[in-house]
Amino acid sequence: MSLSGKVALVTGSTGGIGLAIAERCVALGLDVVVSSRTPRKVKEVAERLSDVGPGRAVGIACDVRDADACAALVAGAVARLGRLDVLVNNAGVGHMKPVHKMSLDEWKDQIETNLGAVFYCSRAAVPHLARSGDGWIINIGSLASRNSFAGGAGYNASKFGLRGMTEAMMLDLRFEGIRVSIVMPGSVQTEFGQGSAAGKGWALQAEDVALAVTQLLEFPPRALVSRVEMRPTRPEK
Repeated sequence: MSLSGKVALVTGSTGGIGLAIAERCVALGLDVVVSSRTPRKVKEVAERLSDVGPGRAVGIACDVRDADACAALVAGAVARLGRLDVLVNNAGVGHMKPVHKMSLDEWKDQIETNLGAVFYCSRAAVPHLARSGDGWIINIGSLASRNSFAGGAGYNASKFGLRGMTEAMMLDLRFEGIRVSIVMPGSVQTEFGQGSAAGKGWALQAEDVALAVTQLLEFPPRALVSRVEMRPTRPEK
């Protein structure tokens, strides 16, 4: 199923998993909106991706913890690229601390980034995705969406919530012409969080998660894969 000419918005896409998703989308011919909080990085990544093509990339900076900023991000994506077919809610943050050592700001940061932003961006995107005729919302979760761990009070709470919200969104939107899925990777070799798998050769790569995302997009409209769980094949024993 050709993806060429479709438009995707990927949050948190100047590094790690989000960047890998944006790169793969551009390589498959999608036009992509690159976004993160840092305008300089957004501009640099969008320019680099457009140079390699064949899809185009534009950059729009956004703090996804702000509902109004998310609405402006979606509106800007449609204004600059003419439509919106795919929303990938990837932006995420982790403060891995015991509950009694976590600050209020760290708690709020995780809930607003990992959970609130998905609601803000999705709510703004739904009218445009419905007009696409084959819209997608793909939320990047984690195996922490179902497996709690010490020091993960805030992160687990946000990701458990994301899984529940994704499942409800899928039921809400399936008859609006929008498919909704969650991709839940385990250890990925990025610099994310204090629980980083950086330097661990057995870990998943960001490109593996990007492949899962674009494979979802290639399913025929009659098929909805609503959850993808990913694990390293041979983790440390």
